[in-house]
Amino acid sequence: MVRHLSNSGRVRNRYHVMVKPGGPICNLDCSYCYYLSKTELYPDKNKFRMSERLLEKFVRSYIASHPGPNVVFPWHGGEPTILGLDFFKQAVALQQKHLPSGWKCINVPQTNGTLLDEKWCEFFAENGFAIGISLDGPAEFHDLCRPDKRGKPTHDRTMAALRMLLEYDVPTSVLCTVNNQNAKAPLEVYRFFREQGVTSMQFLPIVCSLEDGKVSEQTVAAVEYGRFLTAIFEEWLSHDVGVVWVQIIEECLAKHRGNSGSLCLYQEKCGDSMAMEHNGDLYACDHFVMPEWKLGNLKERTMKSMVESPKMKGFARGKKTSLPAFCLACNVKFMCNGGCPKDRFIAAPDGEPGLNYLCEGLGQFFRHTQGRLTTLLSDSQQER
Repeated sequence: MVRHLSNSGRVRNRYHVMVKPGGPICNLDCSYCYYLSKTELYPDKNKFRMSERLLEKFVRSYIASHPGPNVVFPWHGGEPTILGLDFFKQAVALQQKHLPSGWKCINVPQTNGTLLDEKWCEFFAENGFAIGISLDGPAEFHDLCRPDKRGKPTHDRTMAALRMLLEYDVPTSVLCTVNNQNAKAPLEVYRFFREQGVTSMQFLPIVCSLEDGKVSEQTVAAVEYGRFLTAIFEEWLSHDVGVVWVQIIEECLAKHRGNSGSLCLYQEKCGDSMAMEHNGDLYACDHFVMPEWKLGNLKERTMKSMVESPKMKGFARGKKTSLPAFCLACNVKFMCNGGCPKDRFIAAPDGEPGLNYLCEGLGQFFRHTQGRLTTLLSDSQQER
C-alpha cells in the first residue's frame, strides 16, 4: 500500500506549457467548453496548425529550459489529434533530435478519443505516451454535454478509444468534468470508471461565470461539488487505496505530508502552467488566454525570457496577494490557497470580494478528509 500512497513516480516539469498545436479547433461541440471561442483572437481561421518550423523551435527551446532528465510535453486544444498521427510522429522525431544524452520526453495529449484507432494506440504504446481522455461518466451524463459538431452523441466512440488504450497498455487517466448533472451521481460515475479498468481519475469542476454575476447552466453548485468529492473519497478509502489514483486525493495527501502538491489550482502562486497557441503566442494560463495576459511569441522571444518576465511574475504573485481576509484566516487555507483565480468572483461572508465560488464545497471536502488522511499516512509510515 505504501508505494501507492506516493505520487513521486509521476514526472513533473519545473513548469508546464499546455501546447495547443491546432489552436482551439475541435471536432466536438461541448456545451461547457471555455476554449472554442478563442478562435476570435485569430482572424485567419484557416491556419490553426502549428508549422513545422515553429514546432521544432518549441521542442528545442522547451527541452533547453528544463533541468531534465525527464521533460513532459502536454498537448492540448481544442482537440490535438485533429492534426493527424504524422504531426505527433514528427514531434517525437524532433524530441529525439534535440534531447541530451540520457534524457527522456514524455508526451501527454489530452484527447476526446473520438479520432483514435489502433494505429494511434500502437504509436502511443511504442513511444511511451501517457494519455488523458475526456469522459464524463456513463452515456446519460457524457452525451448531455459532449456532442460532436453535428449534435450526435460521442460516448460510444470515446469508450471505444478508452478500451483500445487500456488494451495496448497505454497509461491512461480519465478527466471527468463535474457539472450540474453528473455531480448528483458521484458513486455511479466513479464506479463506472472503475468497472472499465480505469485506475487514474481527475474530477474537474465546471465553473463558468456570466456577466450578470450568475453562473452558466452547466456550472456545478459549490456544495454539490463538495458532496461529490466526499462521496468518492469515502468509496476510495473503503475499497481502492493503493489501487486507484484520484488526483485531488493525491493533492490532499501531498499537502498533509508537508509538500506543495502538483496542481496549480492549489499552489500559493500561479505561474507554472502556461498555454501556447498554434502560432507561438504564449499566455500566462490557459484560462487567461486574452490579450492582457499574452507574454509574447516564441518566434520573437525565448521561452526563458517569457517565463521569467515581469508580467508572468506579476501574474504569479497576484494569486497570493489578492486573497480576501476570510481566506487568510481559514483553517484549510494550506490546502487550496484560495483556488484558481478564475473562480474568485463571489463575495466573502464579510462582503469582501474575491472569494472562490467553490469555497464552501472545497472547504467541506478538505475538512472531511483531514483526519482520515492523517491517520492513513500515519499507518503507512508504521508499515515501513
